[in-house]
Amino acid sequence: MRNYGLVPDTHENLSAKLQKALQDIKTQVASGDKVTLLFESGRYDFHPEGAAVREYYISNHDQDNPKTVGFPLEDWKGLTVDGQGADFIFHGRMLPLSLLRSEDCTLRNFSIDFETPHITQVKVLKSGEEGITFEPAAWVKCRINEKGFFESYGEGWSSAPQGGIAFEEKTKRLVYRTSDLWCPMEGVKEVSPRVYHAPQWKDARLIPGTVVALRTYYRPAPGIFLSGDKNTCLQNVKVHYAEGMGLLAQLCENITLDEFSVCLRGDKDPRYFTTQADATHFSSCRGKIDSRNGLYEGMMDDAINVHGTYLKIKQRLDDHTVIAQYMHPQAYGFEWGVNGDEVQFVRSVTMELAGGKNRVKEILPNNKDTVKGAKEYRIIFTEPLDAEITDKEGFGIENLSWCPEVYFADNVIRNNRARGTLFSTPLKTVVERNLFDHTSGTAILLCGDCNGWFETGACRNVLIRNNRFINALTNMFQFTEAVISIYPEIPDLEHQKKYFHGGKGEKGVVIEDNYFETFDRPVLFAKSIDGLVFKNNVIRQNTDYPAFHHNTTRFRLLHTRNVKIEKNNFEDGDESVVRE
Repeated sequence: MRNYGLVPDTHENLSAKLQKALQDIKTQVASGDKVTLLFESGRYDFHPEGAAVREYYISNHDQDNPKTVGFPLEDWKGLTVDGQGADFIFHGRMLPLSLLRSEDCTLRNFSIDFETPHITQVKVLKSGEEGITFEPAAWVKCRINEKGFFESYGEGWSSAPQGGIAFEEKTKRLVYRTSDLWCPMEGVKEVSPRVYHAPQWKDARLIPGTVVALRTYYRPAPGIFLSGDKNTCLQNVKVHYAEGMGLLAQLCENITLDEFSVCLRGDKDPRYFTTQADATHFSSCRGKIDSRNGLYEGMMDDAINVHGTYLKIKQRLDDHTVIAQYMHPQAYGFEWGVNGDEVQFVRSVTMELAGGKNRVKEILPNNKDTVKGAKEYRIIFTEPLDAEITDKEGFGIENLSWCPEVYFADNVIRNNRARGTLFSTPLKTVVERNLFDHTSGTAILLCGDCNGWFETGACRNVLIRNNRFINALTNMFQFTEAVISIYPEIPDLEHQKKYFHGGKGEKGVVIEDNYFETFDRPVLFAKSIDGLVFKNNVIRQNTDYPAFHHNTTRFRLLHTRNVKIEKNNFEDGDESVVRE
């Protein structure tokens, strides 16, 4: 890319040159040509000025538009971006790279980072009854704003966070039993140059030396955004920071991640955090997601989250037609389905299937002229709707044509907030040979939720084997019931007659040949599943932290059937099971 003026290590803003290069190259490419954008190793800086501007609706992100995009890669076939070790540094508030409506494309050998992250890292100097005195990290630009709050800022943005996550200074693990912190900044004072005292922030758990990542919950854009792509491969790509997910893929078919990482810059990196949310997130994809050989650390949510999205039925117009709506404010505006897609219906309160499967005959946006930005759809089905599916009771629609197989193997997940992994797909899911090291919450979650996040769906065929789990559950977050939690959101479990996960004739969930090292008791929590095997696992008890979990048994089973727990090695002899 040197021929287009994209030369490394100049520290100049290369945004305009990159846009011109992409436009020029696109005009020179004939149909069927394969193109490689080849960068030299080194640092490349991109600022909002001169960058592309796009209207993107991105699943599980804040739907504010427009987005400022560094690499807007759209409508390509056979494109390769090879950084050869390039370090792409972004400034301000940007979406670093998007790949849309493209086929057979490869991204490889580069990293993504921001000069000034929007998460604010500080170190606790003093902590007591008079409040906390802290020092921002060297790269943090900060001040006291006109309202008297501590504020960090950068190119075109400012943030006044009052929440955070605490890390141990030496290990970079989350501090035991701190979870999501409340960090009130009223009345903060600068007591000496770049040293601040917050009199209302009092927390005895935060001893001097503790590092806190002060943050809001704003997530405008991921590091890499994939949408409407087919056969995409990411090789040796690292995301060191993003204000949303590291990678967000929606409505894509066949994605391969090989040595894709969301990680720090090695052991000497002064930062303790990476992304504002999940490392990788796959919404309404299909084909196969193959993710292996990655390092995921310091992120504020899962290493991987795979799901679809329920639409909620708002009106039943006739026996074939409904008005259905996206329900979560961070999930709307993108295509939900197309004509011919297979669907099924779920009663939200019990998460039981209702009626039979059906197909979409026609789907059109109801509240807008185009799909882009739409929240509601008018859907006509090929077969009559079952009489029990009404708009008087909560029902969700699940698109079965946009569900992927998943292979997640040989990855390291460590020192992150919330969870290790989250899977919600009915197709084959294999999780093997991974290291889950101090994931702080549940290491593996199988969910399904038509009430809050509205993320589909039931898991029918999951194999979890040959993984190593070290000291999960040091903190409490949502779904933190055991090292492995099978936890669909079911408001009225008491009246549920069927089962959400597994199912007659399905393989269900098999957990075998894993090694668990834990300071606490709960290993497996399962709710509403038919078909669960836990065998040939080793469970070793340690004393690294005091046990504290409210669940004091190894296994807790709620409304389950066909559960086998056998041939496991409990080194302390505790094989306790509670069935409810």
